[in-house]
Amino acid sequence: MNLSFEKKVALVTGAGSGMGLSAAQAFAAEGAAVALVDTNESAVRTAAEKLAASGHKAIAVRCDVSDEAQVKAMVEQTVATFGRLDAAFNNAGIQSAVSEVADASVEEFDRVNAVNLRAVFSCMKYELLQMRKQGSGAIVNNSSLGGLVGIAGRAIYHAGKHGVLGLTKSAALEYASRGIRINAVCPGIIDTPMVAGMLASQAEAMKEMMRDVPIGRLGRADEIAAAVLWLCSPSASFVIGQALAVDGGYTVR
Repeated sequence: MNLSFEKKVALVTGAGSGMGLSAAQAFAAEGAAVALVDTNESAVRTAAEKLAASGHKAIAVRCDVSDEAQVKAMVEQTVATFGRLDAAFNNAGIQSAVSEVADASVEEFDRVNAVNLRAVFSCMKYELLQMRKQGSGAIVNNSSLGGLVGIAGRAIYHAGKHGVLGLTKSAALEYASRGIRINAVCPGIIDTPMVAGMLASQAEAMKEMMRDVPIGRLGRADEIAAAVLWLCSPSASFVIGQALAVDGGYTVR
């Protein structure tokens, strides 16, 4: 299986911690030059410096992905630094509070989906402009098990994650014949700082969800990174527009 990214350039959003950081580290380990992107500049700067100290090519980019102008600048900086863009993991996301739809606010809907859905569109737009010039590239969008199923109290979050899959499938059809592959990964309950916060603040709801995970444990960030690298690699060259569930069996119950 060919997972080599030698002489390739990868961009990862939400790379300050969790799945994004693990994916950025995995791309670097396989030879890619990596742009680590996050609103937390100190986190990605520290991560990029560690990669550089180990002999990898890496830059840190502060970017609020809900701001289209910053997204455009982020992609342009990556290309200006490394010359091209071969792989992108649009991973940045935030959670919403548990709420019935009738009690939720439009402000909360807009806040969450500015990052979870609109930003994925913006990132894809500018990544695709570069990849279209090259005639090659691979994009993986981070959806969720929440893009595949519904869960009471999480309509705002799940609406955005379902939307990510619609974007992914439609864009995949537009670019499949032009050397660009677009897919999505749908993580289950993964051991990340965001999930740790949910476990602390929404303990009962999380206990119920964990009871529905057949494998009986939290997923690891590196398990998501492995799926992302495979989807971006030549080994997945015939995989187009898919939503790959990496969820310990949650969605096949």
